[in-house]
Amino acid sequence: MGIVQRQGLRNTIIAYIGLGLGFVNTVLVLPNLLAADQIGLTRVLVSVATIYAQLAAFGFASTGIRFFPYFRDKATGHQGFLPMLLGVPLLGFAVVTIVYVLGRPFLLAQYERDAALLNPYYFWGAILALFTLFYSLQDAYLKALYQTAFSSFVQDILLRVLTVVAALLFSLGYLTFHQFVLAFIGSYGFATLLLALYVMYLGEWHLRPSRAALGVVPVKEVLSFSGFVILSSLSGTIIGSIDSLMVGSSISLAATGVYTTAFFISTALTIPARSLNKIAFPLLAEYWKAQDMLRMADFYRRTTRLNTVVGCWLALGIGLNLDFIYSLMRPEFAAGTTSVLLLLAGRLFDSITGVNGLILVTSPRYRFDLVFNVSLAVATVLLNLLLIPLYGLTGAALATLLAMTSINVARTWFVWHAYGLQPFDFRIPLILGIAAAAGVAAWLMPPVHSVFVTMLLRSAVLTGVYGGLLLLTRAVPEVSKLWQQVRRRLPI
Repeated sequence: MGIVQRQGLRNTIIAYIGLGLGFVNTVLVLPNLLAADQIGLTRVLVSVATIYAQLAAFGFASTGIRFFPYFRDKATGHQGFLPMLLGVPLLGFAVVTIVYVLGRPFLLAQYERDAALLNPYYFWGAILALFTLFYSLQDAYLKALYQTAFSSFVQDILLRVLTVVAALLFSLGYLTFHQFVLAFIGSYGFATLLLALYVMYLGEWHLRPSRAALGVVPVKEVLSFSGFVILSSLSGTIIGSIDSLMVGSSISLAATGVYTTAFFISTALTIPARSLNKIAFPLLAEYWKAQDMLRMADFYRRTTRLNTVVGCWLALGIGLNLDFIYSLMRPEFAAGTTSVLLLLAGRLFDSITGVNGLILVTSPRYRFDLVFNVSLAVATVLLNLLLIPLYGLTGAALATLLAMTSINVARTWFVWHAYGLQPFDFRIPLILGIAAAAGVAAWLMPPVHSVFVTMLLRSAVLTGVYGGLLLLTRAVPEVSKLWQQVRRRLPI
């Protein structure tokens, strides 16, 4: 097994463990150890640091991966690649820091309700941004070296474990809240240090600058690609972070804590899609290379069916059992119930419209994906500005639902209009009808004395009716085929 396959297998295992650990931590553990405003503070700090670091990096993390093959030469220290990769973003960090320091009165004014809580950590946000920046650059360098498993472990598992340990120490009285926040920020610094030590261990810590680095690839080409990347990545970060920031500024940090917890509950729907995308990306690129539109169309429809089947089951399972999920947290977090339902609807629609974004980004018209991302970022901001003052947390979730629905309609139409590809056949409405019937059957189950037992009964009814009808109607050939294989292996 080659290095890429080994690293890929390790990354897959780490990703699944990390996703499960992240869901348990954010939904079950932290809401019982921290108050809503305390969780909100950490979320705001992370969101600010992420945007801060991306602006400072000027797209150099992705740019480094894109152009490293031209620099690769271990005998010469990769021709001064690492000093260039770190140096340019450091200059960017200095510029952004000046703006951040000067903008302190304006930014804190947006959080006037919680200024007393946020103010002591304002400049610590810059430290967190520095750690985030260095981590992302070293992670990019390791990806270029085909050494990704360790950084995945640090980010997906170790950081989450350290956060929970710090929260436990705080809840047990061994740390004050101020010390917890410093420990939280320090864990990012520790992760960055570990990556640096790992690069040294690999013998790839080459910090001697070289003028040759400026001549390997035309500077104009590097800057052009970096500009494209920063707009795309920044749009993605805004889409994922702006709602929590705006909830905090418009309502309170406590509301941010409640909303981000609801947001993370809904992320369970993204786990199958993330796994599928790792397979879909190289396959679609190969189909484009071969101009095999028939196989691409078939892949588009099959993955849409599977996404719809799994997405409906997860969305209904979570939505029907929110009483149980919220019973595991402090009562204040239950205010996010309606937000969860709206966010689930948005993510479900994203699943039902399939891999439209990946088809677009691997196509010859990939630059249009930037147009869609920027448009989505702008729409997300505007919708949040309009709906949060009117409906609070529900407004933020509704803004996300509307933005996700709009962008997926636009991408699906564009792929269909440009390439004649669309993901729907008669089976999609049939699957949705079956899901609706199964959902109603589970919902009609009367609650019993225990929310846990109620959850088990509803889940059993949902799964039994849903799976049974899918097999009976043969709505999904892949599921029917899998069931036949299982039956053949069962002892009779």
